[in-house]
Parts: sequence; C-alpha cells; structure tokens
Amino acid sequence: MIVSIANQKGGVGKTTTAVNLSASIAVSERKTLIVDMDPQCNTTTSFGISYSGLYAHLYHVLIGRKDIKEVIRRTDIPFLDIVPSHPDLIGAEVELLDMEEREFVLKKAFERLQDTYSYIFIDCPPSLGLLTINSLVASDFVLIPLQCEYFALEGLALLLRSITIIKKRLNPKLDTLGVLLTMFDKRNNLSFRVMDEVKGYFHDSVFKTMIPRNVKLSEAPSYGKPALLYDISSKGAQSYLELASEILDKGV
Repeated sequence: MIVSIANQKGGVGKTTTAVNLSASIAVSERKTLIVDMDPQCNTTTSFGISYSGLYAHLYHVLIGRKDIKEVIRRTDIPFLDIVPSHPDLIGAEVELLDMEEREFVLKKAFERLQDTYSYIFIDCPPSLGLLTINSLVASDFVLIPLQCEYFALEGLALLLRSITIIKKRLNPKLDTLGVLLTMFDKRNNLSFRVMDEVKGYFHDSVFKTMIPRNVKLSEAPSYGKPALLYDISSKGAQSYLELASEILDKGV
C-alpha cells in the first residue's frame, strides 16, 4: 500500500505524521519505506540523516541518474527504510517539466521495488506542484493531516479538487485513507470546535485517533529520532501507535 501524506499548508503535522506513522507501522513488523519528497528534508533529518553527506538521494531518482534501490537507506528501526531527500530536489520540478510522462516518474521508480514493502509512505511538500502530483499519481491513498486551529479548513478545497482531478485523469485508484486531526489540545475549546467542524464536513473519513499537542513530538526530530525511539511512553508516540493500529485494522 502506498500512501501520500499531503496538505498544501505548512505546519499541520505532515512530516511529524509521516515519520511517526511509518515508524509505528514498522514496529508491527511490516516492511515499510518512507519517501521524503520535500526539498526541506525534514523527514530525512528526523531520522538522524544529514543530507549534506548524501551522495545519492531522491533527486537522482527523479532525474533518472539512480535506481531507487541505490538510494534507499536503513533507519534505526527494524523493518523501516528511507529514501532521503536533498535541497537539490527543488530543481527537480523544473527538470521534470521537459520529461515525457512527467507525472509518472515516481510511479515508475516504485515499480522497480516490486513487492519489497508492505507500506510506502510519502511525505509530500507543502504545495501542489509536480512533486506532489507525482506522489499522488504513485499512491493508492492520500492521508490528509489537519491541525486543530482556526484556519484548519482554509485552502483544503484546492487540495480536494486536485485529488479529484488526479483521480479522474491520472490515477483512477486513488482514494482518501482518512483525515487526521493533529495538534489537538483538550484544554482548548477551539480544538473541539474544529473537531466538530471537520467531522461534520468529512464524516466517517476522519480517523478516530487524534494527535495531541505534545512536547516529545516536537523534541524528537532534534535528536534525529521518531518519538517511538525518543520516548515511547509519551502521549505523542502512543497516539501514532493507535493510528497505526487503526490503519492496520482497516485491512486496506
């Protein structure tokens, strides 16, 4: 199963979700790959990998210089591998413009993996450019993180419209895995109002698991670790384990 984690807004917990959900799935002993599609490289550094020392990364795959198998690296979590990113990826969008079937480059790269992984998670950049389009075209599902803040639904219509267009024209199998509420603060009435609004809009598409505001989730990337390795007892780590169980129970 290939899942894009996407939202064109920044600061919604997209990378936090990509890192900690992939780690939580992997500890259930499912072979998992996380792909850092964001030139900011936050997912890469969250696993303690310095992009400055990389000689092969996702950029090389997208421009055809490397096979995806050549850039995959192991993480400190058994069953979890990563395709690291690099700031050079910014230029890939420009270079992809001149390629034939430019929207299918990542999908073709994944074909070379065959059935190596049970789950592949893609951390998309906070935009709806060619990198995100490639991710959605290559995916079976999209997971949408939404922060429990005032402007949670702002701009979401554009993402949903893009998903509909991609499903119609490029990837008929694309479906929404679910909407994930992040940064939930039970002490704040606004979080509950946003929760009600999102559930009223998306109904059963909203995950039962909600990700709380949690210091450990914020601290873990600075130590180059997912929250599971930084503090497995934290509410943040436990919430992603619950989310992983919820996804596994879907049986998709």
